[in-house]
Amino acid sequence: MQPLEGVRVLAVEQYGAGPFGTMYLANQGAEVIKIENPRDGGDMSRAVGPYFLGPEDSQFFHSFNVNKRSVTIDLQSSQGQNIFRDLVKTADAVSNNLRGDVPEKLGIDYQALKSINPKIVCAHLTAYGRTGSRRTWPGFDYLMQAEAGWFSVTGEPGTPPARFGLSVVDMMTGLAMAFGLVSAVVAARANGKGRDMDVSLFDLALHNTSYLSTWYLNEGVVTERLPRSAHPSLTPCQLYTTANGWIFIMCNKEKFWPILCEKLGRTDWANHTRFARFKDRLENRALVQELLDKALSAKTTEDWLTVFAGAVPAAPINDIGQAMTNPFVAERGGIQNFPNPAKKGDSFRMAAHPILSAKDPAPTRPAPALGADTDEVLSTIGYDKGRIAALRKKGVI
Repeated sequence: MQPLEGVRVLAVEQYGAGPFGTMYLANQGAEVIKIENPRDGGDMSRAVGPYFLGPEDSQFFHSFNVNKRSVTIDLQSSQGQNIFRDLVKTADAVSNNLRGDVPEKLGIDYQALKSINPKIVCAHLTAYGRTGSRRTWPGFDYLMQAEAGWFSVTGEPGTPPARFGLSVVDMMTGLAMAFGLVSAVVAARANGKGRDMDVSLFDLALHNTSYLSTWYLNEGVVTERLPRSAHPSLTPCQLYTTANGWIFIMCNKEKFWPILCEKLGRTDWANHTRFARFKDRLENRALVQELLDKALSAKTTEDWLTVFAGAVPAAPINDIGQAMTNPFVAERGGIQNFPNPAKKGDSFRMAAHPILSAKDPAPTRPAPALGADTDEVLSTIGYDKGRIAALRKKGVI
């Protein structure tokens, strides 16, 4: 029994950010119904390669859309709008990740839907917001990272500005939308009134500059990139060399520095005046790096991880393959198997849903084929087979 069972969400979504957020809802048991256009192949990410389970069934698409349902409706037609509004009567929320001016045009905001269902929550994920000078602008993750300052603090000094390795603005904005949607549904069930909930890629990217923006706004400090991905103020917290590569160490509490010194066999460093406190180590960061590089080069990364285990916060530098085959991932049940819709009896694997709901495992249904649930979902709102066939013949569904 998942915590969101009994919650129905109509998702007018495509590509990454919106689907990532609603996938979290689906993984927690919500009935997430993707509303896809029958005329254009539906969510464009169905065709995003280069890896596919079957025709127009990309692994990229599954990474954002497992445990959902798909209903095809042409929302630009009057009959399609009527079908959508019938579904709204049965839903708790409508989500979308469209351009800022489109929700109002499509009639999927609270103003347009409140007369049909006063409790409906309308969650909007846009690039730059639904108001203001950029409401009609398209926008994507990397653009937000660039403009909100992320490129300037990512990578090594002296190299070209760099983006974060994953589309983390998309993913975090999707999660923010999901959180806002659930929060508003809780309120609507309590007081009977829905609302619009808005989040944008730009606002999320700006907000997530966090303490760096606070430092600038109050102290005028512009944080710059530091060698070896170092923390701007806490030391040691960066990459260090070992006998066979790299290790990342994070002594982000004062108690860890003397423990690290003891593990290295250099207890004399623990209370040395140059290294005693964070402030001292920051002033002598280059010397700390030199000393730690030399000491850590005596053993391999794997050896040091054994020495540090549970005592000094440290991690290896893995590629994606090494990350997936990490024994600790297997211990955590970090990989889930999903039935392969393209090959009966076969399965494909993805990283597991990270939220554990008591002892109930997250559902493992593959992403739906385009329109796979149209007939069944419409039958739940009173559409008979004849009506459904007629609508399909007209291209409305």
